[in-house]
Amino acid sequence: MDPSIADQRPLRILIADDSDSDRLILKTLVKRLGHDVFDARDGEEAVRLFEEAQPDIVLLDALMPVMDGMEAARRIKALAGERLVPLIFLTSLSEAGDLARCLDAGGDDFLSKPYNRVLLEAKINAFNRMRRMHETLSGQRDHIRELNQQLLREQEIAKRVFDNVAHTGCLDAFNIRYLASPLSVFNGDVLFASPRPAGGMLIFVGDFTGHGLPAAIGAMPLAEIFYGMAAKGFSAKDVLREINRKLKQILPTGMFCCGAMIEAVFHENQLWFWNGGLPDAQLIRANGDNVALPSRHLPLGILSPDQFNADLERVTTEPGDSLMLMTDGVLESSNRAGEVFGDAGVARALETRTQGLHPFDAVIGSLREFTGSHQDSDDITLFCVDMVDDAAITPLPDRTTLPGPAEWHCEYELRERTLGDFNPLPLLLHICMEVPGLRSRSGEIYTVLAELYNNALEHGILELPSDWKHSPEGFGKYYRERQVRLGRVDGHFIRFSLSHSMKPYGGRLRVVCEDSGSGFDFKNHPVSTAKNTPSGPLSDDPVIGTSYAGRGLMLLRQLSESLSFHGRGNRIEIVYDWDYSDAPLDHNKNDRH
Repeated sequence: MDPSIADQRPLRILIADDSDSDRLILKTLVKRLGHDVFDARDGEEAVRLFEEAQPDIVLLDALMPVMDGMEAARRIKALAGERLVPLIFLTSLSEAGDLARCLDAGGDDFLSKPYNRVLLEAKINAFNRMRRMHETLSGQRDHIRELNQQLLREQEIAKRVFDNVAHTGCLDAFNIRYLASPLSVFNGDVLFASPRPAGGMLIFVGDFTGHGLPAAIGAMPLAEIFYGMAAKGFSAKDVLREINRKLKQILPTGMFCCGAMIEAVFHENQLWFWNGGLPDAQLIRANGDNVALPSRHLPLGILSPDQFNADLERVTTEPGDSLMLMTDGVLESSNRAGEVFGDAGVARALETRTQGLHPFDAVIGSLREFTGSHQDSDDITLFCVDMVDDAAITPLPDRTTLPGPAEWHCEYELRERTLGDFNPLPLLLHICMEVPGLRSRSGEIYTVLAELYNNALEHGILELPSDWKHSPEGFGKYYRERQVRLGRVDGHFIRFSLSHSMKPYGGRLRVVCEDSGSGFDFKNHPVSTAKNTPSGPLSDDPVIGTSYAGRGLMLLRQLSESLSFHGRGNRIEIVYDWDYSDAPLDHNKNDRH
């Protein structure tokens, strides 16, 4: 109702008094003020009339038969509920104790007998203003409550959509522990993990500025970029660049995402780490030592693409080491005394943990003991990944259901500076994944393409020796020299030729990789004479371990139907067969010939 109309409406006023004369006088006065009147002779009748008439104001005698005014007032206030119905006691009482009992029973004011018309009118008008103000506030409260419920429903819908995009990935892997404790349904902390097609894992922990839905506006595109690019085999560096570019484009000024990217290469016992604005990561060694990995970059979404540095640090690890990351909500958690957990709390939890207690459990236990029942003031995310053999990490299921081509051929060539500036593997993998039968074998296909490309680039063109990578110091030397030699690739190329055809049992992918390097003596190479075997680490041979791309080529032989060398050894041909089973094919396929 329009407030101006409500102000003009006559009030509905209930008068309860056992004195017929007093009730008649008061009823006449109120009617002359232009209001509608309902009158009762005792408290019981007053309660009944209140239920029927729903009056705006009640004038109630304190002393009445059947049910006195005190009891009637209590029942009327209970019936009114959240609706404000001013209740004015009609009384000749003057003792402070008697008047206090009237107020305790629910009375709001007093009107002394005999009645004064001017005072009566002033009290009715004053309480009517109070009543209208209460109605306005109650309406605004109900409107805010409705808007809040609508916002929560929208957040729930947004979260369901977000969860379909930002699925759990491989967060349920046996070597991952995490806690995500948001302040709201849809919040600014993000945590993603995805197995890489060639093994290992890509992990991202992020914290957007602010809280709630505004802080989460960048989470959905970030999730889509992360999982989409990780599945296609893009490197952590490429994913970081694309995330920063997208956030810089869509986030308003003043909003950004503190984040950390980890590329875990378990079979090499290495971590590649990037931290932009998150608290120090903790590398907890199996021997009990802790190494802090601080932030060395600005958060994502601040710098333009040409200013952004996506270089990752290489960290050498050992089996049993754990990497722990957290958002600042962990450090800013406080107890009832206002003290914060802080870096000191994390350090104390790790230093005092008992033997056999996992670092994650130690920090969580210490944090909960510190905060007690005190409510968090920020979103909290704590994550820990253990360095283990990644053989037990399950690849993510393929979500693509579209049909694809069966018979095709394509060629792709990279030249000169592109060899150092561009990673062709995601594009080549995408081409192969167009074949529905190959989608469940993305890991093996990526490994084949990656080994061919890396052998061609690093050993064929750059002529880097494999045996440098047999020690942590050698790894450092290998990658430093790789960067230097990539500046001297003028005139060189790597060419891929891919063909696919259907077979009665499934299909055949033929991949030829040729480089412009000097090649090698493949006729006397152990891989040239080795036989295909269904399993077993053939690379244990000491000659293969130190020869030209020996381990990579041996892996190619294990994965493929056939491997052959041409030219000077700088042209390698792989034949990969697949069948219609759901699992990747057993490569002991000699019975088909």
